[in-house]
Amino acid sequence: MSAPLAALLLTGGASRRMQADKALLDYQGQPQLLRAWGLLQALALDTAFVSIRAAQRDDPLRARLPTLIDQVDSTGPAAGILTAQRAYPAHAWLVVACDLPLLDAGTLQQLILARDPACDATAFTSRHDGLPEPLCAIWEPSSAALLAQRNAQDLHCPRKALLQLHTHLLPSPGMALDNVNTPAEFHQAHQHLELH
Repeated sequence: MSAPLAALLLTGGASRRMQADKALLDYQGQPQLLRAWGLLQALALDTAFVSIRAAQRDDPLRARLPTLIDQVDSTGPAAGILTAQRAYPAHAWLVVACDLPLLDAGTLQQLILARDPACDATAFTSRHDGLPEPLCAIWEPSSAALLAQRNAQDLHCPRKALLQLHTHLLPSPGMALDNVNTPAEFHQAHQHLELH
């Protein structure tokens, strides 16, 4: 029997390259945090959280939603994933980064329908380099031990963890997983959304 699936929206990044909180960027009249949260809510999963750093707990937008505050000494998204796995070890986690403005419901449904609970994770391949995309992926409970081990060794890259794990890889969903890290990419994403 497969583990129950929960959702985790990663919003704890420092947004250094953007020089603005990526979760608060406006796309079509709505902050990206709420756009992404709406996609996850439409999946009707029993459990869903916004992953935050302790310093973000007083942010009014994040405070409106159920949050999991990073409890793991780590760098980047690994802190959020590990925190969720420790808080709910029997759950699988649909992990989604909040800087994916082109992500749509169809892509998430495709990922869930293709989930293979016999593997450690299910992930799309990147359209840029063919490597696994860790921040729109399903992490099964069996992935937790390796993630924790890597973290203890100061290895924090979730993509490299997927390469070590038994990962069920899916074809790239095209531009849906293009992330936005810079003002130029933000402008490009706006243009794409206006045209489509």
